[in-house]
Amino acid sequence: MEENHLFPVFFKLNRLHTLVVGGGNIGHEKLNAMLQNCPDANITVVATWFLPEVEALAQQHHTITLIQKEFSCGDMIGKNLVIAATNDKELNYTIWEKAKCSKVLINVADTPELCDFYLGSIVQKGNLKIAISTNGKSPTVAKRLKQVLQEAIPDTLDEVLNKLQVIRDRLKGDFTEKVKQLNKITDVLVQEKEKEQ
Repeated sequence: MEENHLFPVFFKLNRLHTLVVGGGNIGHEKLNAMLQNCPDANITVVATWFLPEVEALAQQHHTITLIQKEFSCGDMIGKNLVIAATNDKELNYTIWEKAKCSKVLINVADTPELCDFYLGSIVQKGNLKIAISTNGKSPTVAKRLKQVLQEAIPDTLDEVLNKLQVIRDRLKGDFTEKVKQLNKITDVLVQEKEKEQ
């Protein structure tokens, strides 16, 4: 039976440089996803044309650079991540080839077999962020799970996280001892849930 062997990672997109190739609907969708999670993401978008919505995002976010031209392998220089977001399969494949040669991680929209990483559905409540992956099988299921979790997780959880950080900063001892103490403190969260059942 096939399993999901993806390793979840949260990128600090303001410290990396992302290249998006495509200024249409797909590029806009990917750009939006990144900016919702990191408003100061460092992104260069290369395309022969741009949707007005993409241009509007670039005006709102000073860390976005739009370059109107055809893609070339030189666009990879200095980039850490690439998203091929065109509706031209041959061009997307060419971008994938260039990314592999340049040793740059790539996501080719709607082509799981050419992706080094996926942009999953995200649930966020303040500082809590949960990424959902279906291993490229069904983004629709991931979207539905996002809705369920968004409703199930209380908005007050961020207040709890802030208080736990204050407690963590005051704890004494080495890492192992701090983990034990935090586990003891947060055990009440699980116990209350068990009592309800």
